[in-house]
Amino acid sequence: MSDGTIVAEQAAADEGMSASEAAGTSGAPGQAVPAGPGQASAEGEQVQSESEQPEAAKSSRAGRNLPAALAVGFGLGLSLIAILLFAPRILVGVIAVAIAIATWEVAKRLREADVLVPRIPLLVGGQALIWLAWPYGADGVAGAFGLTALGCMVWRLFDHGLAATPRNFLRDTAITVFVLAWIPLLASFAVLMLSEPSGNLRVLTFMILVVCSDVGGYVAGVLFGRHPMVPAISPKKSWEGFGGSLVFCVIGGLLTVTLLLQANSMIGVLLGVAVVLVATCGDLIESQIKRELGIKDMGTLLPGHGGIMDRLDSMLPSAFVSWLVLTALL
Repeated sequence: MSDGTIVAEQAAADEGMSASEAAGTSGAPGQAVPAGPGQASAEGEQVQSESEQPEAAKSSRAGRNLPAALAVGFGLGLSLIAILLFAPRILVGVIAVAIAIATWEVAKRLREADVLVPRIPLLVGGQALIWLAWPYGADGVAGAFGLTALGCMVWRLFDHGLAATPRNFLRDTAITVFVLAWIPLLASFAVLMLSEPSGNLRVLTFMILVVCSDVGGYVAGVLFGRHPMVPAISPKKSWEGFGGSLVFCVIGGLLTVTLLLQANSMIGVLLGVAVVLVATCGDLIESQIKRELGIKDMGTLLPGHGGIMDRLDSMLPSAFVSWLVLTALL
């Protein structure tokens, strides 16, 4: 998930509480409450006004550990490029592992919020979607999705025993099917794309465009971000950052489709625009889910990024749209 579309002055709002709320008080908004005897100094620091905060804290506009994020990002990127160029079928296994971890992260967070998604059928069915996409194509994906959705419903119906009355059955099964569609179903389109002619280059093209969207949004957001895009969902996103994502992604689409896929450059422009739109929406969808769950990240596996799902939020819908555009137009 890109942090590039940042509006610095909205950083405190993204935490969902004012300084007085962070200190556990009910004072007037913006009014600092002095720490009483015996209170830790960190508590006093929480109620500092923005003007009193250390300059180093205010200058952290990325909102994350940038060196760690860059190191992890470069490492993952180079590994995936090597796999795509020299052993593309291994990518199916990589996707399967990533989807399993991401699904577990989301299911764990939902269960912490008392949403009982059935993890075992969700994980097993998610693997079926990925592994059946390669030999059986869209038919395998559709069959695995329907069977998994049905299995999750039945599992949730009887997960407390035959004699127990299910609690929140409709809510939990609806959210389970949403997670099934959000993570493994969308990821399966990357495998479908990989199985097509020059599939490794198609997947590489889509991955490059997602990176272009992230980098363009980060650069433009840090340098020019002033106008919040959707402050109710993600106060750090700006329209300037979105414009940077659009410029970088259109240029990236034009170059990659022309040079890697040897196709009409206008397909690259269309693909670039489509990826920016769905990648941004994917980022906002996860931001809203995390806001409702009251968490910052889905996991902690990747330093500087959060969890696996925090890296896949924009890639999953982009995989579907890339498959759709390239399959229809190439």
